[in-house]
Amino acid sequence: MANGTKERILEAALEMFSQNGYAGTNIRELSASLGLVKSGVYKHFESKEAIWNALLDQMIAYYADHFGSAEHLPPVPDSLEGLVTMTMHMVNITVHDEKIIMTRKVLTLEQFRDARTRELATKHFLTGLTDMFTRIFAGMMDKGLLRKDDPKMLAFAYTAPISALIHWCDREPEKTEDAIRQVEAFSRHFIKTYGEIKHEKRN
Repeated sequence: MANGTKERILEAALEMFSQNGYAGTNIRELSASLGLVKSGVYKHFESKEAIWNALLDQMIAYYADHFGSAEHLPPVPDSLEGLVTMTMHMVNITVHDEKIIMTRKVLTLEQFRDARTRELATKHFLTGLTDMFTRIFAGMMDKGLLRKDDPKMLAFAYTAPISALIHWCDREPEKTEDAIRQVEAFSRHFIKTYGEIKHEKRN
């Protein structure tokens, strides 16, 4: 029961932080939204900052489990089409999973508030994606699927436009399907440009 209450607090906190930011969220309102008194929240977390840090820990684990990371690398695709399939799977998760959407909003709102959130936002929006796809592209080069190039530069070139389109979905959710189509078109353009032609002819 204690763990259940703790999880409920974190779920409600994520929703409130994503809507109101850290400064705009208070323990009294958070408690009321759960049908608790403030002491019921403080039984599990000593402060709002403790809730915030527990939430960041949870965000990191959830994102790695559902999306991947440099530490939890998805399998390297066995074909160029496999790269498109993997990319679209990742994009569909990140633009439709409510927890990931709220996480992204929280990091966007709070990235200038403290060092830890800033570092997570940088990793979540830029360096984590680049590192993950650097390793994926290096593996695809080893398999003869992509022409030999600097995998880190290719990863940056690949992930930056996709990340921008994902942020577009957050700003204008009604444009989500259009953004997804643009991601797929871009992914196919990328493999047409960087795919190893000799390998494709053999298949």
